[in-house]
Parts: sequence; structure tokens; C-alpha cells
Amino acid sequence: MSEAVRTGDCLENDEQCLKLEKAATKIQSWWRGNVVRRTLLHMALRAWIIQCWWRSMQAKMLEQRRRLALKLYTCQEWAVVKVQAQVRMWQARRRFLQARQAACVIQSRWRGHANHSRGLIRGHYEVRASRLELDIEILMT
Repeated sequence: MSEAVRTGDCLENDEQCLKLEKAATKIQSWWRGNVVRRTLLHMALRAWIIQCWWRSMQAKMLEQRRRLALKLYTCQEWAVVKVQAQVRMWQARRRFLQARQAACVIQSRWRGHANHSRGLIRGHYEVRASRLELDIEILMT
């Protein structure tokens, strides 16, 4: 008996057996290639999913840092505004008190002087943000 008949792979001759082995090898390599490509595709898709998730997490973390920085900046700005308002209020009050004191001095001196001269004084004063404006007109009778 021939070797092809003994093994049970091929019944006729070695040439046909070689053709069948080549065809089987081609089918196996095609199948293995499909399996490898499918595995690589699945791995690439999984990597892409992980990358998308990571990018979204980075974007969320960046947005959180931006919001925190904005909140901190806003708090600092409000603190500065409040301090500036307090300083300006203190300065305006000080100017007002100085102007009031000056007006009281002028009024007390005038009252003492008016009794002596019996003149007529017309005037007005105005407290501005930076100085006292005083206009006095004295008419002697």
C-alpha cells in the first residue's frame, strides 16, 4: 500500500494530498488572520474607549480647576471691593467731619462777630469728595 492510503489523508496520490494540505494551510492562515485582525480591532476599540473616557475625565478636571480658580478670583475681587468701599467711606466721613467742624467754627465766630457788626452775610458751603467749597458774601449795612 502507498503511504497516502495508509495515513488516511489522501486516497489517490501524493500530489492531491499536497494540494489539499496547501488549501487547508491557506484556510487556516486566512482564519488565523481574521482572528488576529478581529482581536486587534477589539483591542483598538477598547483602547479608544479608554482614551475617550480619559479625555472626558481630563476635561471635567480642567473645568473643575477653572471653576475653582474663578471662584477664588471672585472672592478676592469682592474682598478688594469691600476694603476699597470701607476706605472710601472712612475718607468721606473724615472729610465730612472736618467740613462740619469748620462750619461750626465759622458759625460760632460769625455769631460773635454778627452781634458786633450787624452786617448781612450770604453764603453757602458745599462738601465735595476731595475738598470743602465755601462761598461767603458779606454785605455791611
